Amino acid sequence: MRMLSLRQITVLASAGLLLGFNLSAKAADLGSVPATPPISAAPPQRYELRMHHLHTGEDIDIVYRIGDTYIPEALDRLNHFLRDHRTQDVSSYDPKEFDLLHTLMTSLGRPRGVIDIVCGYRTPWSNNFLRTRSALTGVAEHSQHMLGKAIDIRVPGVSTVTLRNAALALHAGGVGFYPVSQFVHVDVGPVRAWSYR
Repeated sequence: MRMLSLRQITVLASAGLLLGFNLSAKAADLGSVPATPPISAAPPQRYELRMHHLHTGEDIDIVYRIGDTYIPEALDRLNHFLRDHRTQDVSSYDPKEFDLLHTLMTSLGRPRGVIDIVCGYRTPWSNNFLRTRSALTGVAEHSQHMLGKAIDIRVPGVSTVTLRNAALALHAGGVGFYPVSQFVHVDVGPVRAWSYR
C-alpha cells in the first residue's frame, strides 16, 4: 500500500478527495485544515449622478440609489436642483429619469462624467412662455418636462450626435435631437424620436 506524505494528505483533504482512504493515526492527526472563507455578496451597486445646471450655475454630485432602493433625501435634492429656474417651482421627478441618465452616462463610458442641464422641470406657465416666444422653439404643448419625466442635456466632450445615438440605443423613452441649440432631450415617456431643425 502506497503511503501519502503529509503534504499530499493536506492537499487531498482540502480538495475533499480522501473519502474511502484508511488513514493512519499519524495522518489523521493533522489538525483542522483552515476553512475556505465564506464568499461574501458583492455590495449593492451605487447609482450616482454629477450634474451642472447651465441656468442656475449650481452643481450636484449625489448617490440617489443603492441597489434597488432609492434614497428619498437624494431624490428631494435632485428635484430641487432640476426645479423650474424661471418660477422656482419644484416637481417630483420620476426616478426612472435618473436611472436613464445614469445608464446613458455608463453607456458612454463616463459613469463619473458631468451632465450639463439645459432644461429640467417646466411649469405649465414656463412651457407656454417658451412655446409662444417664437414659432420655431420646438416646445411641445404637452411636454414631458411638465410631468417631471424629461431633461434636456449636453455632456462636455461628447458630441450631440454621439449623445443622441447613445440615448436612442437604450430604447428607454423619448429622444429629441436639437442640433442648432446643441442639446439632446431624454425622457421616460413613450419610446419615440425626433429631430428639430
